[in-house]
Amino acid sequence: MPVTARLSKLFYERMGEQVTNELVDWFNSVDEDYRGQLTTLNELNFSRFDAKLEQRVVELNARLDRRVGELNAKIDWHVGKLHGKIDKHVAELHAKIDRHVADLNAKIDRHVAELNAKIDKHVAELHARIDRHVAELTAKIDQHVAELTARIDQHVAELTARIDQHAFELNAKMEQRFAEMTALLERRLGEQTRWLFVAWATLLIPIIGLWTRR
Repeated sequence: MPVTARLSKLFYERMGEQVTNELVDWFNSVDEDYRGQLTTLNELNFSRFDAKLEQRVVELNARLDRRVGELNAKIDWHVGKLHGKIDKHVAELHAKIDRHVADLNAKIDRHVAELNAKIDKHVAELHARIDRHVAELTAKIDQHVAELTARIDQHVAELTARIDQHAFELNAKMEQRFAEMTALLERRLGEQTRWLFVAWATLLIPIIGLWTRR
């Protein structure tokens, strides 16, 4: 939008209003023409700039695609190289792990063998101590059994002696009682025989008397 030129009041007074207005109109027409040319020039420059910009963008895209391709190729090469290094390090790591595992298994086997040897030693010592204690306990049991058997034999002998003594005393008493009973029985039989003889004689005398009277 054109801007209308304006002059000062002093310029109008000295140059006159008509001259001043013509001069203002000329300035405005020149300004309008200049603005149109400037707009056309700007549009032309912008079209050229747009074309150059599009060309530069295309070139930049091509360069960018080329650089991206080169970068991808370099990345692929470095990735492949890195994969090779990783595979190498992984293989070395696996070898180290296998070696350490083998060393660890050997140490474990050695410690297990030592532990088994210690366990066998302690078990053998325990068996020996058990056998020794069993032998001592068996000896003590045999000793106590022998002492108990001796005491039982002693008590049995004493009891047998007492039984024999009581049996002897009982036999003596029984023999004495039997002798006394035999003597008493003989005395009783003698008394009964005498009484029977007296009674028989008493009965026989009347019989004889009767028999003689006939």
